[in-house]
Amino acid sequence: MSGDSTVAYAWAYAMAVESVAGFTSPSRALWLRALLLERERIANHLGDLGYLGNDVALAFGFSQFWRLKEEWLRTQHDLFGHRYLMDCIVPGGVRSDLDAADLTRLLGEAEALEQQVRKLQGIYHEHAGVQDRFLTTGQVTPALAAQLGLAGLAGRASAQALDLRAQYPTAPYDQLEVRIATQRNGDVAARVAVRFDEIYESLRLIRLILAGLPEGATLQELPPLPDNGFGVGWVEGWRGEVLIGLHTGAGGTIHRLHPHDPSWQNWPLLEHAIIGNIVPDFPLINKSFNLSYSGQDL
Repeated sequence: MSGDSTVAYAWAYAMAVESVAGFTSPSRALWLRALLLERERIANHLGDLGYLGNDVALAFGFSQFWRLKEEWLRTQHDLFGHRYLMDCIVPGGVRSDLDAADLTRLLGEAEALEQQVRKLQGIYHEHAGVQDRFLTTGQVTPALAAQLGLAGLAGRASAQALDLRAQYPTAPYDQLEVRIATQRNGDVAARVAVRFDEIYESLRLIRLILAGLPEGATLQELPPLPDNGFGVGWVEGWRGEVLIGLHTGAGGTIHRLHPHDPSWQNWPLLEHAIIGNIVPDFPLINKSFNLSYSGQDL
């Protein structure tokens, strides 16, 4: 799978297993899963905003955003046991929990991060060289995006206002009223703008999750899986929709399992986006999409 989408794939897999079992994870576990998913989204956007600065020779942007990402990842290691949140989500719930001191730390971190990101966003917007490279570069029109099914982050930058957290919300997103970040220009600048907006929205969601986190268990044992069962998991990862299809065999074993990465339908759009652009802009356009190279169905 794509290691930068650990949480999305783990949640989708757990969702598929739990649907086969006819099982619902404890409420606290579902809220913690959403917290982990939003943290994964922020971590990837921070890294990409740094790389996008690097691709237009703004080394300052690269170093500052990666400083922020590194601090974010260290917090994840401290509180959840892994920088990229591996092994946190399992069928039946989550393996980690938070105490009152942890919640206070996460709230303080969210507040500090938002202040710094807003300051860096202002620097990106006011830097003439950065904007010259971002604007009109690697454009995918809304019409082409709709025709070829551009999805996820890149799709939302081309006026495709689709986000599972908003249109098909599962708990706890059905209580959080997710605001979809969209743009219409479909260029590098639009994809950068969506990243900034999604960071702010994820920080807002994190605050709501921490404030509304219910009490109770975080992990329960699943009942035995039936033979010849079928389940689907569908999660809005940071790059787009992650889907898992699971078919069980005899004794509740895995007979077939298909993980689908959102990059699969987006790679052809990257080919269109580079047409008519100068060769030095290819790395910039490529990073503005940042599609997976490791998704198993690519």
